[in-house]
Amino acid sequence: MSNNIYEKDAIILAPLSGFTDLAYRRSARRHGCFYAFTEMIDAGALVFGNEKTLKMSKRGEDEPWLGVQIVGSDHDTLKKAVKILNKGDYQVLDFNLGCPAPKVVRKNEGSKLAEDIPRAVEAFKVIADNAELPVSAKIRILSEEDIEPTLQLATQLEQAGAQAITIHGRIRKNFYAGPVFSDIIKTIKETLKIGVIANGGVHNYSDYMNLKTSTSCDKIMLARGAMGNPWIFSELTDQNYIPPSPIEIADEIETHVLDMVDFYGLKLGLTISRKVILDYMSGRGFPRILKTEVVKIADKEDLRRFTNKLREGPSERYKIWLKTNPALKRQMTINTEQNSTDKIILNKNIT
Repeated sequence: MSNNIYEKDAIILAPLSGFTDLAYRRSARRHGCFYAFTEMIDAGALVFGNEKTLKMSKRGEDEPWLGVQIVGSDHDTLKKAVKILNKGDYQVLDFNLGCPAPKVVRKNEGSKLAEDIPRAVEAFKVIADNAELPVSAKIRILSEEDIEPTLQLATQLEQAGAQAITIHGRIRKNFYAGPVFSDIIKTIKETLKIGVIANGGVHNYSDYMNLKTSTSCDKIMLARGAMGNPWIFSELTDQNYIPPSPIEIADEIETHVLDMVDFYGLKLGLTISRKVILDYMSGRGFPRILKTEVVKIADKEDLRRFTNKLREGPSERYKIWLKTNPALKRQMTINTEQNSTDKIILNKNIT
Protein backbone atom coordinates (compact mmCIF):
# COMPACT_ATOMS: atom_id res chain seq x y z
CA MET A 1 0.00 0.00 0.00
CA SER A 2 1.20 3.48 -0.79
CA ASN A 3 1.82 5.98 1.97
CA ASN A 4 2.55 8.79 -0.45
CA ILE A 5 -0.74 10.43 -1.33
CA TYR A 6 0.53 13.47 0.56
CA GLU A 7 4.08 14.67 1.06
CA LYS A 8 5.57 15.09 4.52
CA ASP A 9 4.24 18.18 6.34
CA ALA A 10 1.30 18.43 3.94
CA ILE A 11 -1.39 20.94 4.92
CA ILE A 12 -4.70 19.92 3.39
CA LEU A 13 -7.87 21.93 2.84
CA ALA A 14 -10.74 19.72 3.98
CA PRO A 15 -13.85 19.03 1.90
CA LEU A 16 -16.33 21.54 3.36
CA SER A 17 -19.95 21.08 2.32
CA GLY A 18 -21.33 24.33 0.97
CA PHE A 19 -17.93 26.03 0.89
CA THR A 20 -15.00 24.43 -0.95
CA ASP A 21 -16.15 25.17 -4.47
CA LEU A 22 -13.73 26.28 -7.16
CA ALA A 23 -13.74 29.94 -6.02
CA TYR A 24 -13.07 28.96 -2.41
CA ARG A 25 -10.20 26.68 -3.38
CA ARG A 26 -8.67 29.37 -5.58
CA SER A 27 -8.77 31.79 -2.66
CA ALA A 28 -6.92 29.27 -0.47
CA ARG A 29 -4.40 28.55 -3.23
CA ARG A 30 -3.56 32.25 -3.55
CA HIS A 31 -2.18 31.98 -0.03
CA GLY A 32 -0.22 28.77 -0.30
CA CYS A 33 -2.72 25.89 -0.34
CA PHE A 34 -1.68 23.00 -2.59
CA TYR A 35 -3.78 20.05 -1.37
CA ALA A 36 -7.51 20.74 -1.62
CA PHE A 37 -10.79 18.84 -1.92
CA THR A 38 -14.10 19.38 -3.63
CA GLU A 39 -17.16 19.79 -1.46
CA MET A 40 -18.57 16.55 -0.10
CA ILE A 41 -20.52 14.98 -2.98
CA ASP A 42 -23.64 12.90 -2.40
CA ALA A 43 -23.23 9.63 -4.32
CA GLY A 44 -26.94 9.40 -5.13
CA ALA A 45 -27.15 12.95 -6.45
CA LEU A 46 -24.10 12.30 -8.63
CA VAL A 47 -25.58 9.11 -10.08
CA PHE A 48 -28.88 10.84 -10.86
CA GLY A 49 -27.05 13.64 -12.66
CA ASN A 50 -27.99 16.46 -10.31
CA GLU A 51 -26.75 19.65 -11.98
CA LYS A 52 -25.57 21.26 -8.74
CA THR A 53 -23.64 18.13 -7.79
CA LEU A 54 -21.97 17.91 -11.18
CA LYS A 55 -20.89 21.55 -10.82
CA MET A 56 -19.46 20.80 -7.37
CA SER A 57 -17.23 18.11 -8.86
CA LYS A 58 -15.76 20.47 -11.47
CA ARG A 59 -11.98 20.89 -11.45
CA GLY A 60 -10.38 24.16 -12.45
CA GLU A 61 -7.78 24.08 -15.20
CA ASP A 62 -5.38 25.91 -12.87
CA GLU A 63 -5.63 23.45 -9.96
CA PRO A 64 -2.38 21.55 -9.31
CA TRP A 65 -3.90 18.91 -7.00
CA LEU A 66 -7.50 17.99 -6.22
CA GLY A 67 -9.19 15.30 -4.18
CA VAL A 68 -12.87 14.38 -4.40
CA GLN A 69 -14.99 13.15 -1.50
CA ILE A 70 -18.26 11.22 -1.62
CA VAL A 71 -20.81 10.30 1.00
CA GLY A 72 -23.35 7.47 0.80
CA SER A 73 -24.14 3.96 1.99
CA ASP A 74 -26.02 2.06 -0.73
CA HIS A 75 -23.56 -0.26 -2.42
CA ASP A 76 -24.99 -0.10 -5.92
CA THR A 77 -25.16 3.69 -5.81
CA LEU A 78 -21.60 3.97 -4.50
CA LYS A 79 -20.35 1.67 -7.26
CA LYS A 80 -22.03 3.77 -9.95
CA ALA A 81 -20.77 7.01 -8.40
CA VAL A 82 -17.19 5.75 -8.30
CA LYS A 83 -17.34 4.78 -11.98
CA ILE A 84 -18.44 8.34 -12.79
CA LEU A 85 -15.61 9.82 -10.72
CA ASN A 86 -13.09 7.49 -12.37
CA LYS A 87 -13.62 9.56 -15.51
CA GLY A 88 -12.69 12.75 -13.68
CA ASP A 89 -9.30 14.25 -12.94
CA TYR A 90 -8.53 13.74 -9.25
CA GLN A 91 -5.54 12.65 -7.17
CA VAL A 92 -7.55 10.78 -4.52
CA LEU A 93 -11.10 9.56 -3.85
CA ASP A 94 -12.11 9.99 -0.21
CA PHE A 95 -15.08 8.36 1.57
CA ASN A 96 -16.83 10.49 4.16
CA LEU A 97 -17.37 8.65 7.43
CA GLY A 98 -17.16 11.75 9.60
CA CYS A 99 -19.85 14.27 8.66
CA PRO A 100 -22.10 14.96 11.71
CA ALA A 101 -24.69 17.08 9.84
CA PRO A 102 -28.27 16.01 10.71
CA LYS A 103 -29.28 15.65 7.04
CA VAL A 104 -26.45 13.12 6.58
CA VAL A 105 -26.94 11.34 9.91
CA ARG A 106 -30.67 10.88 9.22
CA LYS A 107 -29.74 8.75 6.19
CA ASN A 108 -27.34 6.65 8.29
CA GLU A 109 -24.40 8.03 6.35
CA GLY A 110 -21.23 9.92 7.29
CA SER A 111 -20.38 9.73 11.00
CA LYS A 112 -23.52 7.70 11.72
CA LEU A 113 -22.51 4.97 9.27
CA ALA A 114 -19.05 4.85 10.88
CA GLU A 115 -20.63 3.77 14.17
CA ASP A 116 -21.69 0.52 12.46
CA ILE A 117 -18.16 -0.61 11.68
CA PRO A 118 -18.97 -3.70 9.55
CA ARG A 119 -21.38 -1.70 7.33
CA ALA A 120 -18.95 1.19 7.06
CA VAL A 121 -16.10 -1.07 5.98
CA GLU A 122 -18.31 -2.94 3.50
CA ALA A 123 -19.35 0.35 1.90
CA PHE A 124 -15.75 1.50 1.74
CA LYS A 125 -14.68 -1.78 0.15
CA VAL A 126 -17.16 -1.18 -2.67
CA ILE A 127 -15.39 2.12 -3.33
CA ALA A 128 -11.91 0.64 -3.09
CA ASP A 129 -12.77 -2.29 -5.38
CA ASN A 130 -14.14 -0.04 -8.13
CA ALA A 131 -11.89 3.02 -7.94
CA GLU A 132 -9.14 3.59 -10.48
CA LEU A 133 -7.36 6.12 -8.26
CA PRO A 134 -6.03 6.05 -4.68
CA VAL A 135 -8.74 5.80 -2.01
CA SER A 136 -8.86 7.19 1.50
CA ALA A 137 -11.39 7.78 4.28
CA LYS A 138 -12.20 10.59 6.69
CA ILE A 139 -13.49 9.51 10.08
CA ARG A 140 -14.12 10.84 13.60
CA ILE A 141 -13.17 9.19 16.84
CA LEU A 142 -16.02 6.95 17.99
CA SER A 143 -15.42 7.23 21.74
CA GLU A 144 -13.55 9.62 24.00
CA GLU A 145 -12.97 6.98 26.71
CA ASP A 146 -12.21 3.87 24.67
CA ILE A 147 -9.82 3.84 21.73
CA GLU A 148 -10.80 0.37 20.57
CA PRO A 149 -13.81 1.25 18.36
CA THR A 150 -11.89 3.94 16.46
CA LEU A 151 -8.81 1.76 16.18
CA GLN A 152 -10.93 -1.13 14.91
CA LEU A 153 -12.56 1.09 12.27
CA ALA A 154 -9.25 2.54 11.11
CA THR A 155 -7.53 -0.86 11.00
CA GLN A 156 -10.32 -2.46 9.00
CA LEU A 157 -10.39 0.46 6.55
CA GLU A 158 -6.66 -0.02 6.03
CA GLN A 159 -7.23 -3.71 5.38
CA ALA A 160 -10.02 -2.85 2.93
CA GLY A 161 -7.69 -0.76 0.80
CA ALA A 162 -7.49 2.73 2.33
CA GLN A 163 -4.20 4.38 1.43
CA ALA A 164 -4.67 7.17 3.96
CA ILE A 165 -7.07 8.01 6.78
CA THR A 166 -7.94 11.42 8.16
CA ILE A 167 -9.11 11.44 11.79
CA HIS A 168 -11.13 14.26 13.34
CA GLY A 169 -10.46 14.07 17.07
CA ARG A 170 -14.01 14.71 18.28
CA ILE A 171 -17.04 12.42 18.58
CA ARG A 172 -20.12 12.96 16.42
CA LYS A 173 -22.34 14.66 19.00
CA ASN A 174 -19.71 17.34 19.68
CA PHE A 175 -19.63 18.50 16.06
CA TYR A 176 -16.73 21.02 15.99
CA ALA A 177 -16.58 22.06 19.66
CA GLY A 178 -14.66 20.82 22.67
CA PRO A 179 -11.24 19.24 23.04
CA VAL A 180 -9.55 17.26 20.30
CA PHE A 181 -8.52 13.82 21.59
CA SER A 182 -5.09 13.81 20.05
CA ASP A 183 -3.90 10.83 22.11
CA ILE A 184 -6.35 8.59 20.25
CA ILE A 185 -5.12 9.89 16.89
CA LYS A 186 -1.53 9.30 18.01
CA THR A 187 -2.14 5.66 18.94
CA ILE A 188 -3.81 4.98 15.60
CA LYS A 189 -0.99 6.76 13.77
CA GLU A 190 1.53 4.51 15.51
CA THR A 191 -0.51 1.38 14.72
CA LEU A 192 -1.33 1.78 11.04
CA LYS A 193 1.13 1.41 8.18
CA ILE A 194 -0.70 3.91 5.93
CA GLY A 195 -0.71 7.69 6.23
CA VAL A 196 -2.76 9.22 9.04
CA ILE A 197 -3.82 12.85 8.81
CA ALA A 198 -4.86 14.71 11.98
CA ASN A 199 -7.83 17.07 11.89
CA GLY A 200 -9.55 19.32 14.40
CA GLY A 201 -9.11 22.65 16.17
CA VAL A 202 -6.37 24.27 14.08
CA HIS A 203 -6.91 28.03 13.81
CA ASN A 204 -3.33 29.34 13.97
CA TYR A 205 0.33 28.30 14.04
CA SER A 206 0.27 27.41 17.74
CA ASP A 207 -2.73 25.10 17.24
CA TYR A 208 -1.00 23.55 14.24
CA MET A 209 2.21 22.76 16.09
CA ASN A 210 0.31 21.45 19.11
CA LEU A 211 -1.72 19.05 16.95
CA LYS A 212 1.36 17.83 15.08
CA THR A 213 3.28 17.25 18.29
CA SER A 214 0.48 15.63 20.27
CA THR A 215 -0.58 13.26 17.47
CA SER A 216 2.84 12.55 15.92
CA CYS A 217 1.16 13.26 12.57
CA ASP A 218 3.21 15.21 10.05
CA LYS A 219 0.13 15.84 7.89
CA ILE A 220 -2.68 18.13 9.03
CA MET A 221 -6.12 18.86 7.54
CA LEU A 222 -7.69 22.32 8.01
CA ALA A 223 -11.42 22.88 8.00
CA ARG A 224 -13.16 25.64 9.95
CA GLY A 225 -9.84 27.34 10.69
CA ALA A 226 -9.59 28.23 7.00
CA MET A 227 -13.12 29.65 6.71
CA GLY A 228 -12.75 33.37 6.04
CA ASN A 229 -9.03 33.01 6.66
CA PRO A 230 -7.17 31.67 3.62
CA TRP A 231 -4.07 33.40 5.02
CA ILE A 232 -3.73 30.52 7.49
CA PHE A 233 -1.86 28.57 4.80
CA SER A 234 0.78 31.31 4.68
CA GLU A 235 0.83 31.57 8.48
CA LEU A 236 1.65 27.88 8.83
CA THR A 237 4.42 27.81 6.23
CA ASP A 238 6.03 31.27 6.05
CA GLN A 239 8.37 32.31 8.87
CA ASN A 240 8.00 35.92 7.75
CA TYR A 241 4.20 35.83 7.72
CA ILE A 242 2.44 39.14 8.36
CA PRO A 243 -1.33 39.07 9.00
CA PRO A 244 -3.48 40.73 6.32
CA SER A 245 -4.48 44.38 6.50
CA PRO A 246 -8.09 45.56 6.08
CA ILE A 247 -7.22 46.50 2.49
CA GLU A 248 -5.86 43.02 1.78
CA ILE A 249 -8.92 41.42 3.37
CA ALA A 250 -11.26 43.58 1.28
CA ASP A 251 -9.27 42.79 -1.88
CA GLU A 252 -9.49 39.05 -1.20
CA ILE A 253 -13.22 39.21 -0.51
CA GLU A 254 -13.77 41.08 -3.76
CA THR A 255 -11.73 38.61 -5.81
CA HIS A 256 -13.34 35.61 -4.12
CA VAL A 257 -16.89 36.87 -4.63
CA LEU A 258 -16.28 37.85 -8.25
CA ASP A 259 -14.95 34.33 -8.84
CA MET A 260 -18.20 33.01 -7.38
CA VAL A 261 -20.18 35.27 -9.70
CA ASP A 262 -18.23 33.91 -12.68
CA PHE A 263 -18.87 30.35 -11.52
CA TYR A 264 -22.54 30.56 -10.52
CA GLY A 265 -23.85 33.65 -12.27
CA LEU A 266 -24.58 37.06 -10.72
CA LYS A 267 -27.69 36.43 -8.62
CA LEU A 268 -26.83 32.96 -7.29
CA GLY A 269 -23.16 33.83 -6.85
CA LEU A 270 -23.93 36.88 -4.70
CA THR A 271 -26.50 34.96 -2.67
CA ILE A 272 -24.13 32.10 -1.90
CA SER A 273 -21.30 34.55 -1.16
CA ARG A 274 -23.07 36.11 1.84
CA LYS A 275 -21.90 33.44 4.28
CA VAL A 276 -18.39 33.63 2.81
CA ILE A 277 -18.19 37.41 3.30
CA LEU A 278 -19.40 37.09 6.89
CA ASP A 279 -16.70 34.51 7.57
CA TYR A 280 -14.04 36.93 6.35
CA MET A 281 -15.45 39.64 8.64
CA SER A 282 -15.82 37.40 11.67
CA GLY A 283 -13.71 38.45 14.64
CA ARG A 284 -12.02 41.33 12.84
CA GLY A 285 -13.83 44.25 14.44
CA PHE A 286 -15.59 45.67 11.42
CA PRO A 287 -18.58 47.88 12.30
CA ARG A 288 -21.62 45.74 13.05
CA ILE A 289 -23.78 47.72 10.63
CA LEU A 290 -21.68 46.40 7.76
CA LYS A 291 -22.76 42.82 8.51
CA THR A 292 -26.37 43.81 7.93
CA GLU A 293 -25.42 45.31 4.56
CA VAL A 294 -24.09 42.03 3.18
CA VAL A 295 -27.60 40.92 2.15
CA LYS A 296 -28.07 44.17 0.20
CA ILE A 297 -25.25 43.46 -2.26
CA ALA A 298 -27.11 43.01 -5.56
CA ASP A 299 -24.48 43.73 -8.21
CA LYS A 300 -20.78 44.32 -8.73
CA GLU A 301 -21.04 48.03 -7.93
CA ASP A 302 -22.70 47.23 -4.60
CA LEU A 303 -19.86 44.80 -3.89
CA ARG A 304 -17.27 47.45 -4.66
CA ARG A 305 -18.96 50.02 -2.40
CA PHE A 306 -19.14 47.44 0.37
CA THR A 307 -15.48 46.38 0.15
CA ASN A 308 -14.45 50.06 0.11
CA LYS A 309 -16.09 50.39 3.52
CA LEU A 310 -14.16 47.35 4.72
CA ARG A 311 -10.92 48.97 3.57
CA GLU A 312 -11.49 51.67 6.20
CA GLY A 313 -10.76 49.03 8.83
CA PRO A 314 -12.28 48.05 12.18
CA SER A 315 -14.16 50.42 14.44
CA GLU A 316 -12.30 52.72 16.83
CA ARG A 317 -14.23 51.15 19.68
CA TYR A 318 -12.84 47.76 18.74
CA LYS A 319 -9.27 49.08 18.65
CA ILE A 320 -9.68 50.52 22.12
CA TRP A 321 -11.24 47.30 23.41
CA LEU A 322 -8.33 45.23 22.10
CA LYS A 323 -5.78 47.19 24.09
CA THR A 324 -7.15 45.64 27.27
CA ASN A 325 -8.51 42.43 25.75
CA PRO A 326 -5.77 40.81 23.69
CA ALA A 327 -7.05 37.69 21.96
CA LEU A 328 -5.23 34.71 20.55
CA LYS A 329 -6.29 33.35 17.20
CA ARG A 330 -7.52 35.28 14.17
CA GLN A 331 -5.20 38.10 13.18
CA MET A 332 -5.27 41.36 11.26
CA THR A 333 -2.62 44.03 10.81
CA ILE A 334 -3.68 47.69 10.91
CA ASN A 335 -1.99 51.06 11.18
CA THR A 336 -2.41 52.70 14.56
CA GLU A 337 -3.06 55.98 12.79
CA GLN A 338 -3.30 57.19 9.24
CA ASN A 339 0.03 57.12 7.37
CA SER A 340 1.75 55.56 10.37
CA THR A 341 4.11 52.65 9.91
CA ASP A 342 3.50 51.43 13.46
CA LYS A 343 1.19 48.43 13.48
CA ILE A 344 -0.88 46.54 15.97
CA ILE A 345 -2.08 42.99 15.60
CA LEU A 346 -5.78 42.35 16.06
CA ASN A 347 -6.73 38.84 17.12
CA LYS A 348 -9.84 36.85 17.80
CA ASN A 349 -10.05 33.66 19.77
CA ILE A 350 -12.37 31.57 17.60
CA THR A 351 -13.57 28.08 18.36
